[in-house]
Amino acid sequence: MDVQEIADRFEIADVLYRYSRAVDTKDWDLWRSVFTEDAVVDYSSAPFGKAGGRDEIAAWLEESFAFVTVSQHFITNIEYRFDGDRAEVRAMFYNPMQFAGMTELSTCGGNYHHSMVRTETGWRSRRLLEESLWFVNSPLQANSD
Repeated sequence: MDVQEIADRFEIADVLYRYSRAVDTKDWDLWRSVFTEDAVVDYSSAPFGKAGGRDEIAAWLEESFAFVTVSQHFITNIEYRFDGDRAEVRAMFYNPMQFAGMTELSTCGGNYHHSMVRTETGWRSRRLLEESLWFVNSPLQANSD
């Protein structure tokens, strides 16, 4: 591993952490800054997920997260595969959250799969595929009881 790859790993990790902070603070402009303008974001594996372009998904998240009163994303076990100015990145996530109107905490977890590109302003995600593996106490479950 050379110095450039070490620097790239740190920068990409910072992008992932910025993503988490953006979602948890509901800062959708900051969230957009994680992605290229033409990025595709796919949350369709989540119980109430959706896929689409960056700006479409940012608007959907803003609407959806109006019902989330507390959220805290933890990103860990980041794996990198570099090919020049591109990188395939897999990172695990764990996300406890509180939904409006629910008394119990909800949690979910899975993997983020990012296709990253180096841009003039740093690394950005060109594609995010969220692989939701589990969801405990989903608001959809609570509403179906």
